[in-house]
Amino acid sequence: MNLKLLAISLVIFGILSRLIPHAPNITGIGALMLFGGVYLPKRFAFLPLAALFISDYFIGFYGISMIYVYFSFGLAGLIGIWLKDHKSLKNIFGATLITSIIFYLITNFGVWTDPRSAYSKDLAGLMQSYYYAIPFFRNTILGDLSYTALLFGSYEFIMNITKRHLSKSIYRLLF
Repeated sequence: MNLKLLAISLVIFGILSRLIPHAPNITGIGALMLFGGVYLPKRFAFLPLAALFISDYFIGFYGISMIYVYFSFGLAGLIGIWLKDHKSLKNIFGATLITSIIFYLITNFGVWTDPRSAYSKDLAGLMQSYYYAIPFFRNTILGDLSYTALLFGSYEFIMNITKRHLSKSIYRLLF
């Protein structure tokens, strides 16, 4: 497949998943990071972060605590790179859940550390931050699982149809 087209499509998809009205935390960025790690060459695996950066330009950066968001998605990209050599339905599902958990833990830790947050800077405040984020965590899992199924499923479906309908020589030439 044309990697340039795939990469650009992923970035546009990510931007739209954040700009089109949606429930909180139901976006495609986590799934895109996994997908990019699996299907893009390593040097482009973190390109889906461009979707986050570009959409943040329009939505607005929320301050220094956004570094936790970028960091958690960067870890999702690393998980995707690992997944490239361990791709199975079970591992994709597990990696998606791990990505959601990492996002929840890191970003809510970031909220807690933000001097502007209302949470006390002790263990009770951290636990309160995690507690109040549970509805968002549910949405993160739902969004990550949905978008991962859509991205991986669509890609594999298209590639399987393409392989079946093209001769091996044409397939090798194009892909």
